[in-house]
Amino acid sequence: MALSSTLYTLEIALSHVDRHVYETFSLRVPMHPSESPEYFVTRVLAYCLEYTDGITFSRGISDPDEPTLAVRDLTGALHAWFEIGAPDAARVHKASKAAPRVAIYTHRDPGQVCKAFIGERIHRAADIPVQAIDRELVAAIAERLVRRMTLDVAVTEGMLYVTIDGAVLSGAVVSHPLQRVD
Repeated sequence: MALSSTLYTLEIALSHVDRHVYETFSLRVPMHPSESPEYFVTRVLAYCLEYTDGITFSRGISDPDEPTLAVRDLTGALHAWFEIGAPDAARVHKASKAAPRVAIYTHRDPGQVCKAFIGERIHRAADIPVQAIDRELVAAIAERLVRRMTLDVAVTEGMLYVTIDGAVLSGAVVSHPLQRVD
C-alpha cells in the first residue's frame, strides 16, 4: 500500500521588509513521504520569500511538469517559476523558456548546486539566481515541524527571522549566480 502525504497547516505572519510585503495567511501544505523535512521547509520559506498575488504550490509528484512554486495572473499566464533543492538542468532550461522570472531555492550546498550546471545548456542561465537559505536555519525549523504551526516570518536585508513557539531562529538568504558571466 502506498504511503500518503502528511498535511501541515501553517498560520504565517509575514513581514518582508525588503519587498514591503506584510500579510497574514494560512497554508495547507502536504509533505509527500519521499520529501525530506528540509526540502519541505525550503518550499515553505521560498513561498514566503516570493509571496505575491497568484503564488501557488504545484500538485507535487502528481504533476511533475509543473513548477514547484509558480506565480500566475488571473488569466493563468505564468509570470514566475521557482524550483527547490537541486533541480536538473533540463528542468531549469524548460522553466527559463516558460517564465520570464526563474529562481532556485536550495537548502543544499549552493556551490555543489551551481557546479552541477557547469557546461549545461540553460536558456538565460545568467538571469537565474540560486537562493541559498541558511542550512542551519532550515534544519532547526525542520526539527520543530508539527502538523499545526504558527510562524512569524520576517525578512530584512537578506536575513530571515522565523519565530516558532517563542523561539527566534535566524539565517541568511544568499544569492549565487547559476552560471558566472565572464
